[in-house]
Amino acid sequence: MVSQFVSTHTVGLLGDLDFKFPEGTHAIGRLDMDSEGLLLLTTDKRVTRLLFLASKPHLRTYLVMVQNEITPAAFQQLKEGIPIKIKNGETYIAKPTDIKIISNPSELYPFASDRREVYAHTWLLITLAEGKFRQVRKMVLAARHRCLRLIRLSISNITLGDLKPGEVREVDEEAFYGLLGIEV
Repeated sequence: MVSQFVSTHTVGLLGDLDFKFPEGTHAIGRLDMDSEGLLLLTTDKRVTRLLFLASKPHLRTYLVMVQNEITPAAFQQLKEGIPIKIKNGETYIAKPTDIKIISNPSELYPFASDRREVYAHTWLLITLAEGKFRQVRKMVLAARHRCLRLIRLSISNITLGDLKPGEVREVDEEAFYGLLGIEV
């Protein structure tokens, strides 16, 4: 499923979910087609600007399954910051605010089974303060590991928790802004 309501391609859309979204609903911080997890939706067009262009960073945490066992050197490289290509071919040093190797990912996210058990792999918990296009995938690839699975667990203080894939939970406006730490 893509994190939009309309597409020229034949793909699953947010409108296919069993939920009546209000008119003008849009995604904040999209997930690409190969990613899963927390997706925030709102009808307030100001939220994206208030959240991602604010002077105070809003953290995003991802559970990431990478191909092969990660070496201590590759882990250290990711931890210290790794160069990735961004817009216009510019090089950007992508540095997580936190990174950990996780041995039992289903404790954090019940649906994080090792679906691709035929591959040797490592699960990482990566927290970022910025969100460049496909940043996590580019970071692990620059460390010579292919991203096999990417699950967004949280944005600021809004967490995926026990939400199941395709499930929608409404949050009251005041609580929503409070959890995101933004003032409107």
